This record gives sequence, C-alpha cells and structure tokens, in this order.
Amino acid sequence: MIVLLVNDHLLKQAWPGFVTGKLSDVAGLLVAPPLLALLFLRRADLAATLATGVLFALVKTTETGAEAASHVWTLVAGPSRVLADPTDLLALPALALAWWVRRRSLAAPSSPRLRVLLTAPLALLAVAASGASPQATSEAVSVEVRGGRIIVHTDDSAAWTSENRGDTWVYESTYDRPPKRPTTAMCVPYKATRCYRVTPGRLGVEQSDDGGDTWRPSWSPSRDDRDRLARQYDDDLPRSGGLAVQGWRGGHVVVVANGSEGILLRDETGSWRRLGHPGEPERAPDLYFEGVTAAFLAGCVLFGAAGAGLRRYHRAYLAVTTTACLSLLGVAFSRIVPALGDYMELLAVLAVGTVPAAFIVGTVLLIAGRARPAPIAVGILSAPFVYLAAYLPFEGWADGTFGSYWAAVAVAALLTALVLAVDLLLIRKDAARAPADV
Repeated sequence: MIVLLVNDHLLKQAWPGFVTGKLSDVAGLLVAPPLLALLFLRRADLAATLATGVLFALVKTTETGAEAASHVWTLVAGPSRVLADPTDLLALPALALAWWVRRRSLAAPSSPRLRVLLTAPLALLAVAASGASPQATSEAVSVEVRGGRIIVHTDDSAAWTSENRGDTWVYESTYDRPPKRPTTAMCVPYKATRCYRVTPGRLGVEQSDDGGDTWRPSWSPSRDDRDRLARQYDDDLPRSGGLAVQGWRGGHVVVVANGSEGILLRDETGSWRRLGHPGEPERAPDLYFEGVTAAFLAGCVLFGAAGAGLRRYHRAYLAVTTTACLSLLGVAFSRIVPALGDYMELLAVLAVGTVPAAFIVGTVLLIAGRARPAPIAVGILSAPFVYLAAYLPFEGWADGTFGSYWAAVAVAALLTALVLAVDLLLIRKDAARAPADV
C-alpha cells in the first residue's frame, strides 16, 4: 500500500515512464485481492486472487474490459480512463506474492477484523489513486461558418461542428484542412457596426461598436482562471487563434478557437462560456506540489501518531521516519530547484526504496519498543483523512468550486487542523489511561 500511494501520488507525476507504470501494476495486484475478498461473506482468498488475475487480464488485453474499468474508476475516483496494454501482464506474477503474504498472515495472532479496520482506508486510498484521466491534446486553430453550420478546425485535421448555434457539438475525426490563415476579426451580419476580434498574442476577445474604429475588452480570463491555466499548461498560456460570427435577425453568436483551451462561445444572450473540448476530458491543473504536501503531512501523521505510544527506541524511530518523510520532499524540491533536476531519477529511486524500508523498520521498532496499539490505530486511520483534508480543497479550486486559491488554502488548513486536533485528543486520552512505564 505504501509503495502504491507513493508511486501513484508522487513518482508517476515526477518521473513518468516504464518503471513507475509497471511498479503501479505490481503494487496494485498485491493490494487488490484482499480488497476484493472483503466482498465475499466467507473467506475466499483463492477466489479473490484468481478473480483479480482474470479481471486484470481482461482489462489489459481487451478494449471492452478497459472501457468497463474506466467506468468503474470514474465512479470510485472521478473522471478516469484505463487503457488496454498487454505489456502490463508482466505484473501478473505479483499475485503469487499476494497469495504468499496472505498465507503467512493467517498465522498472525491479531484479529482479522482489526487488520481490515486498520488497513482498508489506506488500501482504498491507494487503489483509487491509480485511475488517471487522459488529457485533451488537440488545439482549436480556426473557425468558419458554412450556411447554418459552425465548424471549429483543429490542428490534427479534425473538427467540432454545430448546427444549433453552439448548443451541441459533434466531433469529426477527419475533416477538411483548416484555412491557412484563420479569421481573427469579423463583424456581425446585418449589423456591421458590431465587430469582434481576438486579442493579439493573448487569450481574449475584443469588441467594437463603431465598425472597428475603437476596441474594448469583451472577454478575458479572470485572474483565478489565469492561475488555473498556468497550472494546466506549465505557464505556457494558450492564445486565441481565430473566430467566427453567426448572425440572424434575432441575434448572433461568436465562436472562438482558443488553441489548446478549446472553444469559447458567446451565446445569443451575450454570455461568454468556455466550452473546452466538447466530449473530451480537459487537461487537469498540475497539483503536484499540493499532492506532495498532502502526502508529506499524511506520512508525518502516520509515523508520528504511531510513535507517540513508544516506550523504547524513540530516537531510532524518529531518525528512520524523518528520513522517509524527507525523501518525499527531496523529489518535490527536484522540480523546484533546477540544479536538482538532473538527479530526479536518482531521487525517485531513493524514494521508492526509502519509504517502504522506513515503514518496515519503523514497524519493527514499534514492536520492539512495545508501542501502545491505540496511537498506532490513530495514525493508520487518520493518515488518509489528513491527505484528503489537505488535498481535496485544491481539487475543488482546480474545478472552480473555490474561486480563489487562497480560499482553498484556508479550507485545507482548517480541515487538516481539525483532523490533527482529534488525533491529539485521542492520543492524550490513551496516554492518560496507560500505566506508567517501568
């Protein structure tokens, strides 16, 4: 679970490629069988393991299976897309390891219900992280009106078309090549004094009410929208390319090709709407640093709360767990400090090895140090809530729920503080009830 959390929430974004992709498959196959076994009324470890293998093979080798998995992940983790990739079958031997771990765990003295209670939140959070949503890549480059049809051309010879003034759109994968020079300014038919043009070199539209003699802004992204766009496109903001005006006696609509941002529409009421890429998932803002921060806080809470009940080996435990948490920040700083960028792969490998190793060594120290069980349970149960409290408000900012980034910061800080306050209260109560150490 720890490997899956670190890999999917951190390393896949920092170091995408074959290693992190296959590592996610291996870790997922280790976590999935026990989660699937929870759905059975009786213990069915073998059935769950075999079912996991069959479902994984169907998803990775058939388009129908991949599409079905996409719908399931969308329900679990939001808009997601799972792709068929037969090379992922290389991870199937991990099921044998999952079976071996399960057989070994049967000899453990702890209660199966207690193990489920403590590990299920982390497992669900880890598995839910694996569904990645694809991002739209085509760019809208020009717009034209042919009779009653509006056509938005893309840079890959495709087009979105609408025959109802932009209310609905149809994507056509092959279409006429776009005009060599997109129209950047146009006046309203039957009303030549009203004209529109794209803002030169920027994302925006200007309007003239005197036939083009003077111009004023008609639409431009707000400051918060610009912040989101900067996260979406790595500070390389898209630019408005071309536009077209469709008029009739009752009014007019304006359609703008906003490059990688997709389509912008001014409807007959005069309201501007960003349509993006109709029918396609939009590029998500980069929340890498927020994710790293949330993972760091969750790790600190997990290790810190568990260590609060230690009776011995406090310094060794602190050194091991601090190293694990700082390794996460090392990957984050490699994207902030240019000089560390050359060591990204090394830092990623160290994070993959350090965090699981620290988890194992920390567990050994907790056992050897006769740690009280209540603080351990508090750490395991609260770590997912800390992560969600620190991260979800920024997801809300990314999709427009919070208009201001600093509002999301305030909400994240408040929610995280509430979770930590509850943790502190529970740990203090346990410490008060515990007998004095001898």
